[in-house]
Amino acid sequence: MKFLLDTHFILWLPIGGRGIRRPARALLENSDNEFLFSAASLWEIALKRARYRGAFGFDPRELRLQMFENGYEELPIVGKHVLGVEALPPIHKDPFDRLLIAQAIVEGITLLTVDATVARYPGPIRKV
Repeated sequence: MKFLLDTHFILWLPIGGRGIRRPARALLENSDNEFLFSAASLWEIALKRARYRGAFGFDPRELRLQMFENGYEELPIVGKHVLGVEALPPIHKDPFDRLLIAQAIVEGITLLTVDATVARYPGPIRKV
């Protein structure tokens, strides 16, 4: 199965998976599954790093390299993803989460999230 990882996973995976629950870990360890991370997550991380400087210790460049090194594929942001945001109900205001949801819907892949609010959206979303 193909999964798009929510931003939480991009932050947690390189630091040994702290915070990842057992059901999510089982999915991540299953070699039959394929995982993608979004450029939107890197954008969100870069903005937080710029805003909080020393208080936010994650380097989006390093995280991106680590994701590639661990076999994850990057999903770029394209116009159809951005346009897909318009059709989403107003459940969540976070623009990055909304873009991830739209990407999952448009691409027909399952968004893997820990966020209960994100999981309320219709579509291919799995809360773990």
